[in-house]
Amino acid sequence: MKLKFYGTRGSVPVCDAGFQRFGGNTTCFQITFRDINRIAIVDAGTGIRNLGRDLKAIGHTQEQIVLAFTHFHWDHIQGFPFFGPAYNPKQKLTMLTLGEDQNVSNLRQVFETQMQSIYFPVQLDHMGADFEFVKLEKATEHFKTANNSTTKLTAQKLNHPGGSYGFRIERDGKVLVICTDLEHGDKIDPNVVALAQGADLLVHDAQYTAEELTRRRGWGHSSYDQALQVAEMAGAKRLAMTHHDPDHDDEFLTRMEKLCQGRFKECLLAKEGMELEL
Repeated sequence: MKLKFYGTRGSVPVCDAGFQRFGGNTTCFQITFRDINRIAIVDAGTGIRNLGRDLKAIGHTQEQIVLAFTHFHWDHIQGFPFFGPAYNPKQKLTMLTLGEDQNVSNLRQVFETQMQSIYFPVQLDHMGADFEFVKLEKATEHFKTANNSTTKLTAQKLNHPGGSYGFRIERDGKVLVICTDLEHGDKIDPNVVALAQGADLLVHDAQYTAEELTRRRGWGHSSYDQALQVAEMAGAKRLAMTHHDPDHDDEFLTRMEKLCQGRFKECLLAKEGMELEL
């Protein structure tokens, strides 16, 4: 597997000059399964626009693309209307949610609502792609691919306003865990540690410093210290921290990355365009 970050910013995109190194687009991840030359996408923040452009540039074709959502806050879906493949009549797009106790009852309606004519000139039914909306309540699902290999996807509900889910993706002996948009509270959530146990790569929310977190309780996010602690407790091999606060510029994030690496050597702050191989 290979993970590419197309959006690493939290809450709202930023385009100021001092925010280019780590990126200003909101959350979007591309997962590539190299053995079968297929991709899957997690979340559709503003970064998904560039993802679609890259797919076209390299001529990547795939009959069905799975787009899985951790949750539906604006910064995780606002790029979807600008995702090029969604306008291709030959493209099948599976919009997927996975996990128990989901708050969303009608998945299609989420996207129909944000693309009403009062908000956007093209409505969902006029985009062109063949959409499939899949809501799975089971915590764990196994997906078979063309060469009969299996991908195991496990979801864990996280503490976040409106609900959010962390994903554990297991394939060919490698484990990728994505836990963005979560607030641990007074102590580290043991369910998150269990989900991340032994991960080859853990992607974890780290929007705030410890001091900032004390002033932003209930906002649904984690600190750098908490992300590091989860990685240590879970025995993760590598840690990538993401969902950077829109007020944290490149200079600030570079300092934080060096500080974090002093505690956990195999960690980094996610940068837009960065690719990590598992």
